[in-house]
Amino acid sequence: MPFLTVQGHRVHYVHRRPVPGERPPVVFIHGAGGTHQHWLFQVRDLPESPTYAPDLPGHGRSEGPGRDSIQAYGDWLVGFLNAAGLDRAVLVGHSMGGGVALDVAQRYPGRVAGLGLVAAGARLRVAPAILEAIRHNPEAAVELICAFAYSSEAVPELVRQGQRQMGETAIDVLDGDFIACDAFNVMDRLGEIAVPAAVLCGTQDNLTPTKYATYLRDHIPDATLHLVEGAGHMVMVENPGAVVQALVALLDRVAQKAKA
Repeated sequence: MPFLTVQGHRVHYVHRRPVPGERPPVVFIHGAGGTHQHWLFQVRDLPESPTYAPDLPGHGRSEGPGRDSIQAYGDWLVGFLNAAGLDRAVLVGHSMGGGVALDVAQRYPGRVAGLGLVAAGARLRVAPAILEAIRHNPEAAVELICAFAYSSEAVPELVRQGQRQMGETAIDVLDGDFIACDAFNVMDRLGEIAVPAAVLCGTQDNLTPTKYATYLRDHIPDATLHLVEGAGHMVMVENPGAVVQALVALLDRVAQKAKA
């Protein structure tokens, strides 16, 4: 699996380059305590676009410290784009990763061709009980987070796998991720987004419920909303096909805008 150097540390990522690759590259950004593994279906199945899914610093197999602000992760992501030789990409972020995608689109607009906001929000407040549990009882915190993250229809093994993956994240990294989420708020800046956006949300999402998605759709000038029936916060692993379908529609819109 490939590695790059970003901000002085080795970064692990997975990618796929279809032949021919006629669409813009797509970079997937995982959420708090996650890894690239949350995007494996989309990396594999999204047609015509080169796809990239890095582990954020301190996550998965990427080296370096985690960050405790969305802006710091945004700066890191631009560094990843530079290291990967990507002048412009469609950014697809899940939860915290959606915040990172929004941040880059607002502060580095020339680097973003489109946005996929999956189980995301313009504000990402974290329940105090979760922040407290991360610091004092990490195992219980991971169990609590995952209990909220999956729908009642999710396969139990999927939930157990999610717990195992998040449990492998260092506690200081997990704590920083949720601090970053809790401080994030761009509710009054969404009108700055000048690229096509697709907002995706599971109807059983208990962490970033459908009202978050509706707010994004209503306040981003060129946004569409895709509700995935029966899916929870981990919509891209619970119903990967629906997410791929929505992203294909987004890429069609990005291509149309590029030709206009």
